Amino acid sequence: MKKNLLYRLYSAAFIGICLVPAALMPIVKADSDKEKRELSSAPKIKTEDGKINFNFFSDFEIYFSEHFAFRQQLVTADGRIKSSILGTSPNSDVIVGKNGWLYYGETVDDFLNINTLSDRAVNNIKNNLDMMNAYCQQNNAQFVFTVAPNKNSIYPENMPFNYIESDNPGNYEKLAAALSGSGYWCDMKETLLNASSSIPLYHKTDTHWNNLGAYAGHSRIMAMLGKESCSAGSRWFTRDDRLGDLAAMIYPAEKAKDTQVYNDYEFTYSYLGRFRALDDISIKTVCEGKDGNLLMYRDSYGEAILPYMAECFSEAEFSRAVPYRMNGINGGAVVLEIVERNIGNLQKYAPVMNAPEADISVLVPEEISGKETVIRTEKSGVFVHIYGELPEEAFSGSNSEIFVSVGEKTYKAFNCFEDKLLEREGETSDRGFSLYIQSEDEISSDDIMITILNENGKAFLIK
Repeated sequence: MKKNLLYRLYSAAFIGICLVPAALMPIVKADSDKEKRELSSAPKIKTEDGKINFNFFSDFEIYFSEHFAFRQQLVTADGRIKSSILGTSPNSDVIVGKNGWLYYGETVDDFLNINTLSDRAVNNIKNNLDMMNAYCQQNNAQFVFTVAPNKNSIYPENMPFNYIESDNPGNYEKLAAALSGSGYWCDMKETLLNASSSIPLYHKTDTHWNNLGAYAGHSRIMAMLGKESCSAGSRWFTRDDRLGDLAAMIYPAEKAKDTQVYNDYEFTYSYLGRFRALDDISIKTVCEGKDGNLLMYRDSYGEAILPYMAECFSEAEFSRAVPYRMNGINGGAVVLEIVERNIGNLQKYAPVMNAPEADISVLVPEEISGKETVIRTEKSGVFVHIYGELPEEAFSGSNSEIFVSVGEKTYKAFNCFEDKLLEREGETSDRGFSLYIQSEDEISSDDIMITILNENGKAFLIK
């Protein structure tokens, strides 16, 4: 009798504890800001068009798993146990390193130099950047391109011992070699590795560089532009007031504070229009007493560098929008910054600008059937966007130029594979093309001829 009673009490206690997260869910709510992501909303029995939602139970399962009471406290406890005792991470997006350092999981391939871009992909990116540079020059603007290194590219010593770098060149090294001597390439990895500082240039528990690292990057970019960099004031100092994005992913209930670096310089620039936060898609600034204008395409690494850049130009615009909108550039400085792990995106989305006209009359191309060719066109504001994918038989070697003829005019295309527009999001291809031409008329794929010029001088024509 006593044993049965104990079993029943134990079972009741166990079931009661299991029911607590569900029972208190309406009272103890999860904080999505701490996890740096949008949590799912409660599912509805009917869809927007009034039909029965047959995915209700699977949607509710996802909703419950993200919202049950004390979820973040339990996730944090799990994260601390695994990272402190086992040296592992409960989240595949976070790598637990040595000495309290955390790294972003998506940077592993770059760190190990595996699954790197093909030589053709690297040359595609170079071709695209060359075209952007030429467009800026034609519009009296100076172009600078830079890659913000992954944290483990600058601080590899705190990566776990089982992550062993190979001697093969990575995407950064491949692209740097291709762009050497281009005149617009800003080697940020060399800058940061050579920076003399007793304070780390990156946060220990965050993906990004800190203010000191951003300032070093700013100074190098300004040197490339031939302009004086922003003042750093009289001293640098630190405060533990940064919530690391990686720490928030595995310790969401903690107020995980990382060290941020500051200087005592008083900024004088101001924001134009509605400003919410440094991660806004578009931010415009003005600074009295300064000259020149800046257009900077940037990602999240651009947040820390923004104040220094804004302080040096009378007018500046910082854009996170993709594709890059280059139409309308007229003088000034144009800076493109992208993080190392996203280098491959530079052969995905063609910049919105007038495609340069080209003369290919000297070419004598061989006509091919192009059965695997995909050509699509769509109106995009004042432009017609032409994009698609070409067959492998049209390419040879690792360097090819693509020309698109419409009527009597021929244009040079970007070597870009528009994965989202082609309903193949997440896929990659080294055989894509994309361009924008200004036209009031609609253009059909039947009106288009494509010529591919390979590095050996051989040309192919696809009708």
